[in-house]
Amino acid sequence: MKSNGKGSSRVKESKALNRDDSKAAAQGEPLTPAVRNTSVVPFDSLTAYMREIRRYPKLTREEEHELAVRYKEDKDIEAAYSLVSSNLWLVVKLAKEYERSARNLLDLIQEGNIGLMEAVKNYDPYRGVRFPSYAVWWVKAFIIRYMIANLRIVKVGTTQAQRKLFFNLHKEKEKLERMGIYPGPKLLAEKLNVKESEVVEMEQRLGSPDLSVDAPLSPDDEGGGSLLGVLASGELSSEELVERKERAEFIRKGFDDFAETLKDRERIIFQKRMLSEEKATLQELSDELSISRERVRQIENRVKEKLQKFFSERLDEQGEELDL
Repeated sequence: MKSNGKGSSRVKESKALNRDDSKAAAQGEPLTPAVRNTSVVPFDSLTAYMREIRRYPKLTREEEHELAVRYKEDKDIEAAYSLVSSNLWLVVKLAKEYERSARNLLDLIQEGNIGLMEAVKNYDPYRGVRFPSYAVWWVKAFIIRYMIANLRIVKVGTTQAQRKLFFNLHKEKEKLERMGIYPGPKLLAEKLNVKESEVVEMEQRLGSPDLSVDAPLSPDDEGGGSLLGVLASGELSSEELVERKERAEFIRKGFDDFAETLKDRERIIFQKRMLSEEKATLQELSDELSISRERVRQIENRVKEKLQKFFSERLDEQGEELDL
């Protein structure tokens, strides 16, 4: 399939910029900042990367379509690379929405770039949707997955009293605040029939920079499943603290709701392969479910696809838009 001169010149320009990146994209490797001086600090690495990706030209709708058709019809790797390189700006834009620390931003960009390449593989140019509009959900899904996978784990509570306190503390505080009453630890302890020290301890835990995966699904759940909750990280302003907690609740509730959509086998594999601190092996799940290891792998991949789609739809429902 022949291309017009303008689109071809864009591809040639991208090829000339970095041949090694083209090879990496073809092999499914993430396009990451090329840091030549290992002594530079993370922010300098980010600055260098931003300067590098500005060299890649943005594409028009027609150029996007031409390249996407070439990849879909002919598996043209150079066309795929041009689509990826010209949309690296999109990954940076989205990654910045999820992490304000430059120290971690490069990691988010790398994961987002992997999502961008997945978007190229799955994009259908005949549906009339521009590639960046389609790619945004793949990028977000991979960034969210990375954030969840790299949060630390702490215990929220093991006793019945701690579980009840975990679920009721926030509700009681809101109730008192609506009545115009300051919800101090002593008053909360009286209202919840627990020790004041327990209230203080739980508030400290809920303000810790860690991730809780062991909080019960209900206050009376002695040994059942856990919810996945993200708690605020340290040294944030009040505005950032609220933002992080809202994001934490979004992810926590999203995982709870997502698990409810899965079939029994899918839920077991989701919990033991993707959520568990000690990831079960394919053989262990093969024995438990009486299916082959290959079948376990296939189900896991299907669950990952469902998870990406689920969170993409959740983000869409929240009304998040990208100004293209």
